[in-house]
Amino acid sequence: MGSNYDIILIGLVAVFLILRLRSVLGKRTGNERPPARDPFTPPTPPPRAGEAPSSASGSDNVIPLPSPGAATPPRPGSATRGPGGIRAVVMPTAGPGVAAIRAAVPSFDPVQFADGARSAFGAVIDAFAKGDVATLRGLLDAPTLASFEGAIRGRNERGEKAETTLIGFEASDIAGSEMEGLHALVTVRFVTEQINVVRNAEGQIADGNPNEVQRVVDLWTFRRDTRSGDPNWALTKTESEG
Repeated sequence: MGSNYDIILIGLVAVFLILRLRSVLGKRTGNERPPARDPFTPPTPPPRAGEAPSSASGSDNVIPLPSPGAATPPRPGSATRGPGGIRAVVMPTAGPGVAAIRAAVPSFDPVQFADGARSAFGAVIDAFAKGDVATLRGLLDAPTLASFEGAIRGRNERGEKAETTLIGFEASDIAGSEMEGLHALVTVRFVTEQINVVRNAEGQIADGNPNEVQRVVDLWTFRRDTRSGDPNWALTKTESEG
């Protein structure tokens, strides 16, 4: 009898641990919904009585793209794997631009650039969620920083708190590139898994689901002055692919 009770007790403990892990890590169903909004844009407040709903995005630098059904995204070029097996390819649309950038900056390497862009991506979304403007200032150009600061300020005024967990990257492909005068521009298509939640002043969930992992696709454009000895690139625009 004692042995049977031990087996039952061990089974109950195992079930409890599995349920706890699922609640902490989130449940993957294979049918995760895309995010309800761009994580860098605060939720639109409800319209006042007698006032028409606003369609403004809240940031000129955060531009929603057409839905996937409206246009077929360009297919990746030759397969390339970055660190950790993360896909990092130069898409056909970016090939001529990469050649032009290499002519101006012979040391430019798309795969290494994608690796650095992933680090910047993680740093930016973490700093934005925390409202860390000092960190953002070193990663964004002036107009983009102003947009992010405005979103953070609005969130603070509403007493909201953002929580973003970056689970991992599926891809960081070079989707576009060009020389604009003496400035090099590179657009990276990030495919990530994230958990995004916004809580109100009472700590209640106003947007998102802490137990839902979302597949998020973003297009970020980085710029660098090729005349400068500074090798760093600044984020100049963010777009969300719906």
